Amino acid sequence: METVEIQVEARDSRRKGPARRMRAAGKSPAVFYGPKRQAVAIVVDQKEFLTKVTRQEGSHLIRFRSDTGEIADKIALVKDIQYHPLTHQLVHADFYEVDMAEKLRVRAPLHFTGKAPGVALGGILQPLCRDVEVECLPGDIPEFINVDVSTLNIHDTVHVSALQIPAGVTVPYDSDFALVTVLPPTVEEVKTAEVVEEAAATPAAEGVKPEGEKKGGKGEGEKKGAAA
Repeated sequence: METVEIQVEARDSRRKGPARRMRAAGKSPAVFYGPKRQAVAIVVDQKEFLTKVTRQEGSHLIRFRSDTGEIADKIALVKDIQYHPLTHQLVHADFYEVDMAEKLRVRAPLHFTGKAPGVALGGILQPLCRDVEVECLPGDIPEFINVDVSTLNIHDTVHVSALQIPAGVTVPYDSDFALVTVLPPTVEEVKTAEVVEEAAATPAAEGVKPEGEKKGGKGEGEKKGAAA
């Protein structure tokens, strides 16, 4: 897996005023922590972070470039990202330190490849999940896992057991865990003729006389008799 390098700086987490000023200057506060260290307050460049980290798919190892010896060249994974709900500006990020010699669990995106025959027959390709959890060493984290759908007919399903898993990577799911299927086509039947017939028959069914009967009804006969 490719390692992404970003510039980070140490910061004083006890004061909030500088945090507002750093955001105005294109910087964002973050925290770096791990199982063998206490949390360290740091600063990241918003533009660099958004370009190199958030626009990439899947999990990526992050290497810190820094003049601070405590965090220089440390390797981490992004654990959490917070954005402003209106401006979408980066508000805060959490980095988790990883040991390159210890396995970890992360999520890997799924790429659905091929064309399912069931889709050509009108079926709908329906992914049941977009990523899966994998367990491996940090250096073996896959950018994505391919899921071949080229054999799927309508009602067929691809399960975890059919995945081609990279060496050194395990997927801790039951072998029959479903990933993607092809749904049958859905056609809404509209019986236009029947709807028109029902609408035409409704007045008679409710006791409403046809137009001709209104003209030749009792009221008209009584008027003629009175005139005579």
